[in-house]
Amino acid sequence: MVIVKSPEEIALMRQSGKILAAVLHRLREEIRAGIKTCYLDEIAAEELRNRKVKSSFKNYQGFPANLCISVNNEVVHGIPGERVLKEGDIVSLDGGVIFEGFHSDSAITVGVGEVTAQAKELMRVTEESLKAGIAQAKSGAHVGDISTAIQNYVESRGFSVIREYTGHGIGRNLHEEPQVPNFTFGKGPLLRKGMTIAIEPMVNAGDWRTELAPNKWTVLTADGSLSAHFEHTIVITDNGGEILTKYG
Repeated sequence: MVIVKSPEEIALMRQSGKILAAVLHRLREEIRAGIKTCYLDEIAAEELRNRKVKSSFKNYQGFPANLCISVNNEVVHGIPGERVLKEGDIVSLDGGVIFEGFHSDSAITVGVGEVTAQAKELMRVTEESLKAGIAQAKSGAHVGDISTAIQNYVESRGFSVIREYTGHGIGRNLHEEPQVPNFTFGKGPLLRKGMTIAIEPMVNAGDWRTELAPNKWTVLTADGSLSAHFEHTIVITDNGGEILTKYG
C-alpha cells in the first residue's frame, strides 16, 4: 500500500534527512587514501550517537554496520572492514537515519584523491541522473516517469543502470511501497502529494548485470567495471520532489 504522509510526519522526516545529510558531509571530508573503511563506519557511529539517533541499517536483516561502503566495482551493500582506501578509488557511502521513528536514506559516491576521467564522468552522470529523476517526481506523474528519466539520461551518456535493485518508498519503515526502478518498466503507481520515496540510481561504467559476493551482502558488477550510487529521500509536491536529505 502506498502511504501518503501528514505534514507532521513529513516534518519529522525532514529532520531525519537533515541529520543524515550532515553525517554524510562529515564522512565525505574524511575520505582519503590510507584509511580503512571501518574507520568511516566508526565516525558514522559517533556522529549518530552525538545526535541521539540510530542507523537505519545496523542490524537491518542482519546487516552488521551503520553504513554501506562500496568501493570501485562494488555496487551497493558493501560491509565496512579492514579494506584500505587507495588513490584513485571511488567510494559509495550509503546511510540511513531513524529520527522519532522515521527513516531517511541517502547515498553519495566520492573519489579518493585523483581519479580517472571515466570515474569522474561516471560519478557526474549518476548524480545528474538522480536530479533528472527528482525533476519528474511531482503530484500527478507516475513512478515510471522517474524511472524513464533516469535510464534515458544514463544511457545517453554511454553508461548502464542496474536492474536488480531499485529505489523505494520510505517513512516509518526503511522500505515501503512503491518500488522506484531506475529503468523503464511502464507507468507504475500514481505519485501523490505527501508520498515520500528514496530515488537511488546505481550506474555501471560497463554492463548493467551484477553478482553477489561470497559474504551474501555486497553486490558487484558482473564484468568488474566501476559503479557509482547517488540517492536522496524526497517528498512529492505539486511542483516536484522536495529533497529531504540535501546538505546545507
